[in-house]
Amino acid sequence: QVQLMESGGGLVQAGGSLRLSCAASGSIRSINNMAWYREAPGKSRELVASISTGSRTNYADSVRGRFTISRDNIQKTGFLEMKDLKPEDTAVYKCGAQIAPRPGSFFYYWGQGTQVTVSS
Repeated sequence: QVQLMESGGGLVQAGGSLRLSCAASGSIRSINNMAWYREAPGKSRELVASISTGSRTNYADSVRGRFTISRDNIQKTGFLEMKDLKPEDTAVYKCGAQIAPRPGSFFYYWGQGTQVTVSS
């Protein structure tokens, strides 16, 4: 069974930094796109950043220049480096990934999320 587990969230002051990790485990043949989303109270889910198999990246305008997404294909782990955090970055951050548990069959999996709280 495939699982995604996020870690690295916490409470930080405005201007601070955090590094989130998303570790994939279980029966995994390959991982395509990986992405980070965030969900804040009263707001719809927002795609924060994504990274392709070839490490091509894409960012939401609200985080471009402050956040960096990366991945370690050997460790099956994705990362989100967050700098210059702002109170409006407060949310539950979830990772998602397109994973093939067996050859030719890709499914989208989600982690449970990690809370990031930025105080002013």
